Amino acid sequence: MKNQIEDLNKSFESRIRLGIMSILMVNDWVDFSTLKEMLNITDGNLASHIQALEKLQYVEVKKQFVGKKPNTSYAVTRVGKKAFNDHLDALENLLKNRN
Repeated sequence: MKNQIEDLNKSFESRIRLGIMSILMVNDWVDFSTLKEMLNITDGNLASHIQALEKLQYVEVKKQFVGKKPNTSYAVTRVGKKAFNDHLDALENLLKNRN
């Protein structure tokens, strides 16, 4: 019998990454400040988790200027949506099949 916990995506073990993906799954684009505020974390903490998700191609980054201020926004990619949905499915299966 296969150990169902192996179907969980290690990339989403962190509550921060889980939070980032959850927010991005229900929003088209979210800027850095909004994500930081919603997750109640530091700039550096958010930046490192976003960078890890970007490296996996789970999030897309858009840098632009709003007025004269730089603005960085994030969106989940198609690859990220699939990975996150697969992770959620694995969690559901794990819960359904527990003894």
